[in-house]
Amino acid sequence: MRSLKFSKMVATGNDFVVIDNRLNRLSRVPDLARRLCDRKLGIGADGLLLVEKSKMADFKMRILNPDGSEPEMCGNGSRCIALFAREKGVVRSSSMSIETKAGLLKAKVKGSLVSIKMTDPTDIKPGLNIEIGRDAYQLHFINTGVPHAVFFVRNLEMFDVDKIGSAIRYHKAFRPDGTNADFIKVKSKGSIWMRTYERGVEAETLACGTGAVASAIIAGIINGFGSPVKVYTKGGLLNIYFKKNKGVFRDVLLEGEAKEVFAGTAGLEV
Repeated sequence: MRSLKFSKMVATGNDFVVIDNRLNRLSRVPDLARRLCDRKLGIGADGLLLVEKSKMADFKMRILNPDGSEPEMCGNGSRCIALFAREKGVVRSSSMSIETKAGLLKAKVKGSLVSIKMTDPTDIKPGLNIEIGRDAYQLHFINTGVPHAVFFVRNLEMFDVDKIGSAIRYHKAFRPDGTNADFIKVKSKGSIWMRTYERGVEAETLACGTGAVASAIIAGIINGFGSPVKVYTKGGLLNIYFKKNKGVFRDVLLEGEAKEVFAGTAGLEV
């Protein structure tokens, strides 16, 4: 057995195990993610984040879901890893660049407030009609680094997010990779409530950064919301900023609180 240092980070309710892997000493990373993220037999987390070396940015972020799959990026995960990098001396500046599979992100850390300049949203498809069983649903699809299907709900508190979210996540319309599913309700002008079923976690999570961005932009399209949009989740508040010109959304910023909740060591089989 050998010891592996880690930090447990939380951003607006999304929790992650974060490891500095710049020396590239980890093997069987999907298995490691499944083990560490297990809430009964491991540390417990919505994902595993790895800091790695990058030739194009201050560092590279890899994210592994609890099921071992590796998505392109993660909004709240990128905020956690930015805070980790600043506090652990990976970078010395409060501003930094992060390489992800979805593209280059820009991050800024100011105390516990962390903001991420996201990649521009793509593949926007409002008014997508699908059937689940005998019921018809009108969804709004968008890719904010990872795919999201957004659905407006009247009674969000009582909505069965796990059941309907799973059906949307695996629906044939989103094959082969599937999609995350966000359920939103307008709270007031410029603010929404959101609940998310996350692909890879395969359950509802307390928040989702890319989902908050997706929901805010869809609210901008469907409800005419301007920037900023306040997104209220079970894990707390996220602020989404963007520039909108003739239906094109650019300079998208995800902002919210993040913190380290504890650090420790995990035993690894050699």
